[in-house]
Amino acid sequence: MVEKQLDHLFLYDGKKERNLLASAVGKALGKTAVNFSRIRNKYYRKGGEVYFNPFHSGQYTVFLYYLSRVLREYEAFSLAERIYYLNKVLNAVDLYYEVELPDFFFLDHPMGTVLGRAVYADDFVFSQHITVGNNHDIFPVFEERVSLLAGAVVIGNCRIGRNTIVSAGSFIKDEDIPANSLVFGRSPQLVIKTKPESYFDEYFHATFS
Repeated sequence: MVEKQLDHLFLYDGKKERNLLASAVGKALGKTAVNFSRIRNKYYRKGGEVYFNPFHSGQYTVFLYYLSRVLREYEAFSLAERIYYLNKVLNAVDLYYEVELPDFFFLDHPMGTVLGRAVYADDFVFSQHITVGNNHDIFPVFEERVSLLAGAVVIGNCRIGRNTIVSAGSFIKDEDIPANSLVFGRSPQLVIKTKPESYFDEYFHATFS
């Protein structure tokens, strides 16, 4: 299926690139399986086992991201770039192959999302129209268990502490957020509410096992 998509939309030489692509697909499926292994969403399980449906656009987004990453590891940069572009065309998500997401992340209807070269930690959650970017070439750092709700923007010199939920439409620029926080509003007038860790245990347990 990937071959057909590449051949239809981009330049693809099956004779020269098929074996390389087949090897990368196998490794990308392994990475995808690891990612899905802790996701509790019902569409990621079938008969109690991890399930990959290439016609689920969110799942296919994750697979294509890993595929581009594997091809980068192979130093097959031209093919990695086409897979990255394919992901943008099909799923409207900008996940460049040099962006290093953690082993465990979850995306929920992520159309229009752009994730820059920030530092991301496990149990990272994001949805639609998210922007993570730089300010003067400085990117944010996300600690474990951070959720960015629809339309959230995080840019610049920020450290987002463990157990943080950034509310829909919030804008964080060059500000640190302490652990165990709910964030609302726009920098430099953010509203930050502290919650007990048990609150975040319940929230993230709904997504990750």
